[in-house]
Amino acid sequence: MTSETRSAGAAAAPAATPVAVLATAAIVASILLTITIGLLGPSALVPALTGAAWHPPFSLSAAPDPHLVVAMAAAALVLGAAGLLAGLSVLPSRAGVARPLVARRLVALGCVAAGVLAFLPPSGSGDHLNYAAYGRMLTLGLSPYSHGATDLPGDPIADAVEEPWREEPSVYGPVATFVQALASWVGGDSLRLTIFVLALVNAAAFVATGLLIDRFTRHDPARRVRAALLWTANPLLLYQLVAGMHVDTLAIACVVAALLASGLPSKGGALATGALLGLGVAAKVNVGLVALGPAWEMRRRPGRLALVAGIALAVVIAGYVLVGAEAVGPVTRTSKSISHASPWKLVQGWLQEIVGTGSAYRSEIQIGSLLLLALIAWSLFRATRAARGPAGESAAVVALVLVVAYLFASPYVLPWYDGLAFGVLALVAASTLDRFLVAHLLVLSLAYLPARVYVLPDDLEWLRSVVRGQVTPWALLALTAALLWWARRAARPLHTPRA
Repeated sequence: MTSETRSAGAAAAPAATPVAVLATAAIVASILLTITIGLLGPSALVPALTGAAWHPPFSLSAAPDPHLVVAMAAAALVLGAAGLLAGLSVLPSRAGVARPLVARRLVALGCVAAGVLAFLPPSGSGDHLNYAAYGRMLTLGLSPYSHGATDLPGDPIADAVEEPWREEPSVYGPVATFVQALASWVGGDSLRLTIFVLALVNAAAFVATGLLIDRFTRHDPARRVRAALLWTANPLLLYQLVAGMHVDTLAIACVVAALLASGLPSKGGALATGALLGLGVAAKVNVGLVALGPAWEMRRRPGRLALVAGIALAVVIAGYVLVGAEAVGPVTRTSKSISHASPWKLVQGWLQEIVGTGSAYRSEIQIGSLLLLALIAWSLFRATRAARGPAGESAAVVALVLVVAYLFASPYVLPWYDGLAFGVLALVAASTLDRFLVAHLLVLSLAYLPARVYVLPDDLEWLRSVVRGQVTPWALLALTAALLWWARRAARPLHTPRA
C-alpha cells in the first residue's frame, strides 16, 4: 500500500461525532474526579489507613471538606452515567466510534485508571477494612466466620474496622478469605500495605476481565467499543469496583472467564468452566446465578453438564472444608436482609403500618422478592426469544437474564453488586437493557454517598434520610416497572400490514 493510499484511507475514516466527543470527555472527567477523591486522602469517602508513610497506597492527606468530596463523587457518577449513555447511543451509527483504535484507547484508559487507583486509598465505603481484618484473623489462627474485629482488641488491623461491622463475621467465600489472608501475611502490622496488596489483586482482576472481554469481541468493532464502555472504561464500575475495592471484582472475573470457557468444545473447556465457576462461587456466593447459564446451554449434553457441575461443586466444597463449616452460617443469615435503599423497605413499612410493627416481615418479603424475580426473568426471557429466537439463548444471555432479575428483585442490593450484570452484559448483543442497567447503577450509587457509617455535617444528612431512604426506593420501583413494561412490549410479535 502506498503512502497516497494510506492517506486516502485515513481521510475516508469517519470523523468522531460531537456526541462521541462529549461522551469521551464526560467519561474522562468522571474518572479523573474518582482518582482525585482518592488522591486527596482521608475524608468522608476515604477511610484513614495506618502504617508507615512510605507504604502504599499514597495520598496527599489534604483532609478535604465533606461537602467537597461528596460533590465530587456525585459529579463523577452523573458525568460517568451521562458519558456512558451518550457513547452507547452513537454506537449503532458506527460514526466515528466503531473503530478498533477507539476500542483500544478505551481499554487502555480503563486499564491505566485501574492501575492508578490501586496506588490510592480506596474510597466510597469501608468494606476493605473488613477484608483486612478477616485476613488478619486467619493468619492469627482465628476463624473470620465466627469472630469479629472486636475479638482482636488493640490489633492495628482489626481496630480500623468501622461500625457497625466490628462484631460481624465474614460473609465472603473461602477464596476471598484466602486472598485476604495472603494480603495480611504480606502486610503484617501495616494496614496500608495490607490494603495495597488487596488493591493490586482487585485491579488485576478488573483488568484481566476487561482484556478477556475485549478479546472475545475483537471481531466486531462496534461490539468491541460497547464492551469497553460497559466494563473496562466504565467510570461507574471504576468508581465502585476499583476505587471501592470490593471483593465482587474477583468473583466476577472468575465467572466471566467461565462463560467464555463454556464456549470451547473441548474437554479442557468443560474442566476450565467448572473450575472457574467453583472459584467464583467460593469467592462470593451470589455469582452462582451465572452458573445457570452454562447449565442451560449444556442441558442436551448431560455428560458435559455433569462434568462441569461436578468440578464446580468439588471446588466449592473443598474451599469450605478448608475454612470450616461455620462459614455457611453468615451467608444464610444475610439472605433475609433488606438494604436501606431497596424498594422492599417501602413494602416493609407498609406491612408494619397495616398489620403491626411487631415483625420485620422478612420472610414474607423474601417470598415476594422470589415471585418478582420469577416475573422479571420470565418477561426478559420472552423478550429475548422474540428478539433472537430460541437459538439466541446462549449461556451468557441466560446468565444475564437471571442476574438482572436478581438485581431488580432482591431485597438486599448495593451498587457494586451491579458489576456482575455489566460483566455478563458486555458479552451479549446490545439492547435497551444497557440503559436500564446504567440507570440502575447510577441511582444506587447516588443513594450511597458515602456507603459507610460516617458522621456527616447536619446539612448533608438529607443524603441518607431523603435520597437513600425515600427517593431511591421509589426510583428503583419505577425503574423495575419500566423494565417490565419494556420487556412486555419487546416480547410482542411484529405485525406487518399486508400490501
